[in-house]
Amino acid sequence: MRLTIDPDLDPADMAKVFRRLGRLHIPGFFAGDGARAVADALAGPKVPWIKSWRTTGPSLDGDLAQFDGMTAENRAAFDADMTAAARAGFCFQFDAWRVSDDVEKGVRRGGDLAPIEAVHDFVNGRAFLDFVSALTGEPRGTFADTMASRYRPGDFLSAHDDLISGKNRLFAYVLNFTPVWRADWGGVLNFLDEDGHVAEGYAPAFNALNIFSIPAAHAVSYVAPYAGANRLSITGWVRHA
Repeated sequence: MRLTIDPDLDPADMAKVFRRLGRLHIPGFFAGDGARAVADALAGPKVPWIKSWRTTGPSLDGDLAQFDGMTAENRAAFDADMTAAARAGFCFQFDAWRVSDDVEKGVRRGGDLAPIEAVHDFVNGRAFLDFVSALTGEPRGTFADTMASRYRPGDFLSAHDDLISGKNRLFAYVLNFTPVWRADWGGVLNFLDEDGHVAEGYAPAFNALNIFSIPAAHAVSYVAPYAGANRLSITGWVRHA
């Protein structure tokens, strides 16, 4: 499957806004039916989701079936730990598939998951990297990592800035593949100003690219229990060698 950027999108036309704000929401990013194919794959039963979370210690990954199958007592204890830790620190929980980790190991699953793997190839291709360079004025981006993410009710990502020494992260990107979403369901990518206010928020609109410079204080708001869908995206960082 080949993914292509909508030819009507000119990064030079958007560059002034990006360079002023350090972030941009770009709707209608992919041409044709590419976004729909990726969305269908992410919503399908074959994605090898794991549960990823962090409370007071390091980030952890676990078997999703075991996580979902916790006893009521264990779930209450986990939720209590998460709630206490999230009040003061960086915490999160969501479902993940680290696509780039598999690709780097030579593992390609193909079949129903080929559209998701095609996103990895796309963000590491010249069309995307050149688009980012023209948009941002930064020519050093040479590759991008990819992670499929799924936020279900109760999932969130608390405030942080993505800056980690040695990772060479230039920009974070989020490609959104949730067909229908309402901002009041949560899952909004919020950018925080120096006073702690939400300076701007991007709801996960279908077939939209969100991109922002690193570091930038941001968070993904808690997905409400009444959310009518799962928040599906592919995210990662454009990096330099």
